[in-house]
Amino acid sequence: MYAIVEIKGQQFKVSEGQEIFVHRLDAKEGDQVTFDKVLLLAKDDTYQVGQPTLEAKVNTTVLEHLKGDKVIVFKKKRRKGYRKKNGHRQSFTKIKIDSIA
Repeated sequence: MYAIVEIKGQQFKVSEGQEIFVHRLDAKEGDQVTFDKVLLLAKDDTYQVGQPTLEAKVNTTVLEHLKGDKVIVFKKKRRKGYRKKNGHRQSFTKIKIDSIA
């Protein structure tokens, strides 16, 4: 059984027991978070597709907050002496899928 759920503007294919990284959530570690924007449910050979969403929920637990790898942004214009170096680290939340109901 799996579901397609929308979390913070992104769609994820999740199943029970799975751990995924999503953009930073406003929840503390150990909190229970429920997502109700379920777009598709699949169980064995039956599929339910929402128009646009279904009356289902995905219950999760927040495991930890962390940062991703550093991404270097380097800009240069040749023969002009223009160089710009910038770095960025995205904030993520690791969640575990408890149940799909």
